[in-house]
Amino acid sequence: MPGSLEPLDLTVQIPYHFRCPISLELMRDPVIVVTGQTYDRSSIESWVATGNTTCPVTRSPLTDFTLIPNHTLRRLIQDWCVANRAFGVERIPTPKQPAEPSLVRSLLNQAASASNPTHSRLSALRRLRGLARDSDKNRSVISSHNVREVLINLVFSSSQSLDLSHESLAILVMFPLTELDCVAISSEPERISYLADLLFHSSIEVRVNSAALVENVIAGTRSSDLRLQISSTEIIFEGVIDILKNPLSSPRALKIGIKALFSLCLVKQTRHKAVSAGAAETLIDRLADFDKCDAERALATIELLCRIQDGCAAFAAHALTVPLLVKTILKISDRATEYAAGALLALCSASEQSQKEAVCAGILTQLLLLVQSDCTDRAKRKAQMLLKLLRDAWPEDSAGNSDDFLYSEVVPF
Repeated sequence: MPGSLEPLDLTVQIPYHFRCPISLELMRDPVIVVTGQTYDRSSIESWVATGNTTCPVTRSPLTDFTLIPNHTLRRLIQDWCVANRAFGVERIPTPKQPAEPSLVRSLLNQAASASNPTHSRLSALRRLRGLARDSDKNRSVISSHNVREVLINLVFSSSQSLDLSHESLAILVMFPLTELDCVAISSEPERISYLADLLFHSSIEVRVNSAALVENVIAGTRSSDLRLQISSTEIIFEGVIDILKNPLSSPRALKIGIKALFSLCLVKQTRHKAVSAGAAETLIDRLADFDKCDAERALATIELLCRIQDGCAAFAAHALTVPLLVKTILKISDRATEYAAGALLALCSASEQSQKEAVCAGILTQLLLLVQSDCTDRAKRKAQMLLKLLRDAWPEDSAGNSDDFLYSEVVPF
């Protein structure tokens, strides 16, 4: 890779003036500071972000933090990369320049002005969205211009086209919300109802963006009353679960769907709504499709729902629930193991049939391995409780019913 010296040490020498004076690596986006020195953009930005106010080379004060792209040097570096392709050097891409604050202000004003034609406002929003997608730097510049307040007003304004609302929503979910932003949305039931309706929009992108905003708002709202108000909204669980059910859901849709469902299920008064909406069947059917982090959330959601009677019954009714949870132990992560053990403990405490299914699925071996592993103390305590609970369900010739196990130090009853 051009940004790393290791593959090039024995075959090609990087010209000194192509190296960043800070990182000593090949520059990918050379920029000039006020002292006339050139640095790689990421390196000098990190230098300034850590509180340094002088030029690293000259030690002169940086009286202006404007960074000017050094196009001439960048083109020379690109030509050098092409000339040395035989040595494994890849051409550095032409970097996209960060958004100018003046441009961001102009686009926001154009989008927010009700006197402008709808197509003009949409054009401004789409350009803002493109800038926000390009880089973290752009999102930081846009965020510093009061973008959240403007976008929230555009999303929930009833006097404008739905296209403006949907485009504003797509941009809003790219930015973290403050608690005041969350309260501004969650304290108005009409706004939450609007988001719930969008969960059934014909466009999967609009549905996913709505779920993302629901998750952001409920996660950023401290008031338990407001959180309850959100999770009590009609059809909100059905909408989120429908995203997870959709066979065409992208990885982003699955990630946002499970994050939203988990956040909603943290409100214990409304967990029964998740069960009624089909959460149990959907979570079990989709469990194998999640990546590690999302699988942890899914298992945490399963454990939460197993804490209520309806939830236990719904999961117990699915033939794959217990075998999948048993198989999950020690397979994904310590957290996943803890949540799976907690769900199994709830299921087996509520049903003898679940106990028999767990034993048939090989839970004894899994639990014995778990209590001897480096897993969390909570996971081990749940495993010990499960072992004690399942003792009578083990076959007569199993290790669990042997005299050796009775006096084992692994699981002190």
